[in-house]
Amino acid sequence: MAERSTAAVDVADNGGDEPSSAKADRATTDGTAQAKDTEGASPGSAEDAQERTEVIPATPDLHSGHKLAERYRLEECVTRLDGFSSWRAVDEKLRRAVGVHLLTADHPRARSVLAAARSSALLGDPRFVQVLDAVEEDDVVYVVHEWLPDAVELTALLAAGPMEAHDAYQLVSQLSQAMAAAHREGLAHLRLTPGAVLRSSTGQYRIRGLAVNAALRGITAERPLRTDTEAIGALLYAALTQRWPYENDAYGLSGLPKGMGLIAPDQVRAGVHRGLSELAMRALANDGATASRQEPPCTTPDELAKAVVAMPRILPPEPTFSGPPAYQRTTYQQGTYGRPSAIPATAPQPVMAPPAPLQTRTGRLLKWTVSALLIAALGLGSWQLAETLLDRRGGAADPVPSQNPSEGTTDNKGQATGEPLDIDDAVEYFPDGKAQDPADVGLTFDGNTTTYWRSKTFIDGPQLAPFKQGVGIMYDIGADQKVASAAIDLKFGGDHTKISLYAADSLSSSTPLDGLKRIATTETTGSRAVLKTKSPVSTQFVLVWITDVPRSPADDYSGDGYKQGLTNVRFTG
Repeated sequence: MAERSTAAVDVADNGGDEPSSAKADRATTDGTAQAKDTEGASPGSAEDAQERTEVIPATPDLHSGHKLAERYRLEECVTRLDGFSSWRAVDEKLRRAVGVHLLTADHPRARSVLAAARSSALLGDPRFVQVLDAVEEDDVVYVVHEWLPDAVELTALLAAGPMEAHDAYQLVSQLSQAMAAAHREGLAHLRLTPGAVLRSSTGQYRIRGLAVNAALRGITAERPLRTDTEAIGALLYAALTQRWPYENDAYGLSGLPKGMGLIAPDQVRAGVHRGLSELAMRALANDGATASRQEPPCTTPDELAKAVVAMPRILPPEPTFSGPPAYQRTTYQQGTYGRPSAIPATAPQPVMAPPAPLQTRTGRLLKWTVSALLIAALGLGSWQLAETLLDRRGGAADPVPSQNPSEGTTDNKGQATGEPLDIDDAVEYFPDGKAQDPADVGLTFDGNTTTYWRSKTFIDGPQLAPFKQGVGIMYDIGADQKVASAAIDLKFGGDHTKISLYAADSLSSSTPLDGLKRIATTETTGSRAVLKTKSPVSTQFVLVWITDVPRSPADDYSGDGYKQGLTNVRFTG
């Protein structure tokens, strides 16, 4: 039997730092290329979060090429940690790749690992990576499970950026329903991290390590339902923001700023779906209570699954096209309709020359006759047209109505006057469907400089794109008028605010920005923005559109971050 050694197990509540002995052994596991098995329990879930020391046997001294049960040939060790190792292997009987967890039979967790693996195998739910075998043989305990070579680990997906709303919706929907089914059979995961979630090529999410991953690491929990629910909330939060919802960095994701507490996802990233943001907060714990104040907490995966079902369904984004297909000449007269001719290429065929023009005396006479008839027809048509027009005007002798010299050609409507333009109405403009503060748009032209409309607070800036294209307000100036300039007082100064004016066709919150005409742009670090058009533009509706906002300290309404507020908006004709 292998020599015993002593190892300390230190699993952080927030999925943070892993034992230094494990950092050198991070590699791929369970069938995802370069997917790391990062240490750390699900946030706030495990009793093993406290450091403890126990006698752990050394990892079984096996090597590539070794066969288990004369069937499973070990190929590559992908994890070696805490007295157990994980391998990519080949099932020579069925000729397929599998994963294998190995530990010695006298390992203090061997019995619990076997029990967890056998219970998980009985579930038989395709949403989980299946346990194929669990055996104790020759002083070694091993667990064989599926290997999914076409799947991508959630860790890798999040490294590329936050998910679209539809993808995040599918993630939380599938995970919550799968874990609800597992808990109904008495099974908990307790270590549901980004490394435990895989997405197949068909978009199906698969959960690996149900009960087994926790047993391998000695993780237990007093409230397994709450633990797994909070873990799903953390995964949804990470999918929406590309941040881990705790102060420590984990799983390749940056944690939240120190001392700010748990911030809603739509305050971390611009453009986050509000319903999903609220759902993540309902699932996450904040000092033992839900982080959401608007709705009751979701404390079980079943409650979370029902909350997802109660949401309006989030549809996938419309497909985008780079442009119309390239023009292809068609050959209708040849019967091919744009397809290559089926006739094999041959030598060029002689082309029949057109008949020679009429050169005889009779031919020349015929040409002159046709020409004379055409001239006569044109003259007759012109005379009839002129007669019709005269009839409509009352006859050629009728006098043409005169214009009074004192009457202008226009009523000066739409002319530039240099005078202030009244604002009749306004709406917040949010073509992405994510409003900021729609109830307070009227405060931007109420004549009171102490009241204002404000954006939400964002962690990233000054530029809001690509997470949100911008924030703004659409104004109705009553009629089609020439707009020459705008002066806007800003709530926050600093580096920097970028504002543009657009002319619009309607007072709409959802008209696509690329359908509007930009007429002025400015950038300022002060508390006032002045915009002037190159020449007055005639329009009834004007959009004030902000794409860059400064970083500002916390106030009575929001915390420290990138934000802006508008007050005392004026337009000049």
